[in-house]
Amino acid sequence: MNCVEKFEEIYRKSPDAVAFCPYRICPIGAHSDHQHGRITGLAIDKGISFAYHPKRNGVVELASLQFDKRAQFHIRSVPEKRQLDWADYLRGATIELSQRYTLSTGLCGVIEGSLPIGGLSSSAAVTIAFLSALCRVNDITLKPLEMITIAMAAENNYVGVSCGKLDQSCEIFSRKDHLLYLDTLDDSYELIPTSPEMASYEIAIFFSGVERTLAGSKFNMRVDECRSAAYALKAFSGMEYGKFGETHLREVPREVYDAYKDRLPETWRRRAEHWYTEYDRVVKGAEAWRRGDLAAYGRLSFESGRSSIYNWETGSPELKALYEIMEHTDGVYGGRFSGAGFKGCCMALIDPSYRESILASVEREYLAQFPELKGHYSAYICHSSDGVAL
Repeated sequence: MNCVEKFEEIYRKSPDAVAFCPYRICPIGAHSDHQHGRITGLAIDKGISFAYHPKRNGVVELASLQFDKRAQFHIRSVPEKRQLDWADYLRGATIELSQRYTLSTGLCGVIEGSLPIGGLSSSAAVTIAFLSALCRVNDITLKPLEMITIAMAAENNYVGVSCGKLDQSCEIFSRKDHLLYLDTLDDSYELIPTSPEMASYEIAIFFSGVERTLAGSKFNMRVDECRSAAYALKAFSGMEYGKFGETHLREVPREVYDAYKDRLPETWRRRAEHWYTEYDRVVKGAEAWRRGDLAAYGRLSFESGRSSIYNWETGSPELKALYEIMEHTDGVYGGRFSGAGFKGCCMALIDPSYRESILASVEREYLAQFPELKGHYSAYICHSSDGVAL
């Protein structure tokens, strides 16, 4: 049953419209946007669909095909604190939108995700799909950067995840057959077309079978460790510094890091090491894509994954196993775990001519290590896609 069918079952009528927002992958640039780094990313042809109908009384009624619990609130009386369920992202989005625009109309709707939850930024996708619908029923038109800011603020301020704008930007700015190259410091970006000389590729998603949530993970701790490193480096070097929460590694030149990194606590040094080397990988990756060198771009994605494991110190045992399997599987150009790395999935750029052997060998090797996840592990082939249509 899809979201339209479920909507018709619940409400005995057809939805007014269906909003869609794609998922995203970030082959190079992970764990850097919250420090104002650069990223590369692609939207994919799977995502969140939201079948909905306006409600003139201002009530929001939400159901999901992935979660049993339904949610209900009024656009002018959203609970001030998190309710600790899947709809918190949408409560936060309603608050953020209402602080900028007058809302008079609610909606009822059913949400459907086309892939398992974890690692593809389903939270940002569901937030953007919902915001698109809520704006439409209230005759509000948001510019792309405005949508990105509101969706990110919902996660930061209501859900409590200290994320940057990587996910939302990929899901809005991306265009099919182009690589998004974004500087999160000033939101400048380039859409680098896939070169005619580039080898053919597809996007493989290997879902570990174990789901996760950023709000309950160590994600926020990693962000604070980066800020701590930046704060200390500024102090060691005599740079001016202000509030801790407004401190980012992007403000600290690489030469300052190189000069004082040995004075940092080991944990902080590793976080900063990942950030500075990831910044370099993004720049090199964008140039590799520009010249059509998919092999070089893939190697940098593998390097990103290894740094995320050893310097960022994330990656569940399941994701590390998938990463290591991908590294030695013929036909895989490159890849890494997708998202924060606390369970979820891995993504890979693969040679389509190896598709069947890759899918078979990854599944065989992975389930040999984790036989209890048979029936939970899954794999999918995707392609690049346009970002959400506003």
